[in-house]
Amino acid sequence: MFGGGAAPILVLSQNTKRESGRKVQLENISAGKAIADVIRTCLGPQAMLKMLMDPMGGIVMTNDGNAILREITVQHPAGKSMIEIARTQDEEVGDGTTSVIVLAGEMLAVAEPFLEQQIHPTVIIRAYRQALEDAVALLQDSISTPLDITDRKKVLDVIRSCVGTKFIGRWSDLACSIALEAVETVLLEENGRREIDIKRYAKVEKIPGGTIEESTVLKGVMINKDVTHPKMRRYIENPRIILLDCGLEYKKGESQTNVEILKDTDFTRILQLEEEQMQKMCEEIITLKPDVVFTEKGVSDLAQHFLLKANITVLRRVRKSDNNRIARACGATIANRTDELKEDDVGTKAGLFEIKKLGDEYFCFITKCKDPKACTILLRGASKDVLNETERNLQDALHVARNILLEPRLVPGGGAVEMAVSQALTEKGKSVEGVAQWPYRAVAQALEIIPRTLIQNCGANTIRTLTALRAKHATGGTTWGINGETGELADMKNLGVWEPLSVKLQTYKTAVEDPAAVYDYNTTSWRYSVVVPVRFSSSGSDTVTML
Repeated sequence: MFGGGAAPILVLSQNTKRESGRKVQLENISAGKAIADVIRTCLGPQAMLKMLMDPMGGIVMTNDGNAILREITVQHPAGKSMIEIARTQDEEVGDGTTSVIVLAGEMLAVAEPFLEQQIHPTVIIRAYRQALEDAVALLQDSISTPLDITDRKKVLDVIRSCVGTKFIGRWSDLACSIALEAVETVLLEENGRREIDIKRYAKVEKIPGGTIEESTVLKGVMINKDVTHPKMRRYIENPRIILLDCGLEYKKGESQTNVEILKDTDFTRILQLEEEQMQKMCEEIITLKPDVVFTEKGVSDLAQHFLLKANITVLRRVRKSDNNRIARACGATIANRTDELKEDDVGTKAGLFEIKKLGDEYFCFITKCKDPKACTILLRGASKDVLNETERNLQDALHVARNILLEPRLVPGGGAVEMAVSQALTEKGKSVEGVAQWPYRAVAQALEIIPRTLIQNCGANTIRTLTALRAKHATGGTTWGINGETGELADMKNLGVWEPLSVKLQTYKTAVEDPAAVYDYNTTSWRYSVVVPVRFSSSGSDTVTML
C-alpha cells in the first residue's frame, strides 16, 4: 500500500474470519440445507410440533415454519436469508412457510454438483429463472382451475386443506367457518376494487379458559376495557357512540410553565378556568346526546362527573387500532376536538354495548352491528401455549380465505402440482440448449422434495411410492398426489385437497429467487460464527434447543 505494490493492510477484529470464492458458495448451500432440515418434519398432516425454548426460558410449540425460524438465532448470512424468505412468504400470502423453506433448501442442494463441476453460478441462476418463468406459466395456464366463490362448501373445503396439517385440524370445521366468516365481514368493495385488510380489521383476542369449541366471530368489536366510573351504564341497546382522540382533561403546558399570581383570588380563578374549560368540552359532547364515549387519551374526574350526570358511559385510553375498528363497525367518525363534533360523527350502527367479565378481567363488547366492516375473533383455550398456536394456525386459515376471495383459482395439493410441474419441466428441459439444460432439469428434480417429504413424514416407502407417482403423472394423471395421512397415492380431486394458486405461485417465486441470491455470493463473505447447532429428540415431537 505504501511502497511498490505491497499487499493492503487489513485492520480487523481478532475473531474475524475471511472466506471467499467456491468455499463460501458451498458453505452457503450447507447453511441453507441445515435450515431446511430443521423444519422438514413440519410438512403435511403428519407433521410433528417443534418445542422451542427461548433464552428467557419461554416455550413455543408449533409446526409453523415462520414461527420456528423466528425463534432460532442464526449467524450465517445464507441462513439469515433463508429465514427472511419464510417471513416474506408469511407477509405476502400467510401460508406455505414450511413448503418454501423445504423447497429453497432443495434448490440449493441440487445445484451443488454443478458448482463442483465448475459451471459458473450465472449460468445456473439463468437456468433457474427460466425454469421459474415456465413453471409460473404452467400453473396459470394449464394446471390451475377456477373456483366459484359463491359456493360456500367448496371454499370451506379449500380452507380445510390448509387447516388439516395444523394443530387445530381436530376442530377444522369450526376454524374454517370462523376464518371465512371473518374474511367476508371485513371484505370491502369500492369502485370494482376488493380490499380485505385482515391485519387491521380482524382482531384476534385470546382469553385463557373454556374450550376451543367456545371460540367465535363477533359481528363487532371487543376490547379489554372497563367503564371509568362504577355508576356508569354497562348494558346499552342501540347505543349512540362518539369516538375521540383527544383527552377530556385539563390542558397541560408542553414544557415547564410559570404562572405569576398577583392577587389571592388569581389562583382560584385559574382553577375556575380549568373547570369551565372541562365543562365546555363536556357540554359539546352532551349536546349530541351520545350513550357511549370512547377516547384514546385520559378522562379527568371532573369530566367523568359531568358525563355521568348526563347518563353517558365513558371508556378511556383505547388503542388507536381499536378505535379505528370501532369506527368501521358502528359507522362513527373519530373526532380530534370536541368543538368540531357534529351529528354525522355519531355511530348508530351498533345494536348492543355491554361490559362482561371473562376470567379475571372486564371486556367491552360492541356487537349486533348492521353490516360491520370490522370484527373480533374470540379464541378460548386451555392455556396460553394452546391459544398462541391456535392463533398462528387461524392466521394461516384467514390468509387462505383472503387469497381465495381475491384470486379464486386453485391447484391440487398433496404434492400433485409439484409432480405435474416437475414432469412438464423435465420434458421442456430436453429442448434447452447447452450446459443450462442440466440446472434447468435440476429445478424439476428439486420440486419432487415436497411429495417425497410428505411420504417420509408418513413413514411410507419413499422410492416405491414416488416411482408410482411419477408413473401416474407420465400417463396424464395431473391431479394425483400423496395422501398426507397414509402416505399412499390418491387423486386430490376425489380427496378434496386443493391449494390457492396465489400461495403456490409465491412459494415457487420465493424458493427460486432466494437460492439465486445465495449463488451470487461468489466474492467474499465475512462472518463471525456458523449456523446454530440443533439437537433433536427421538420422541413424538422434535425438540430444538439453541446451544
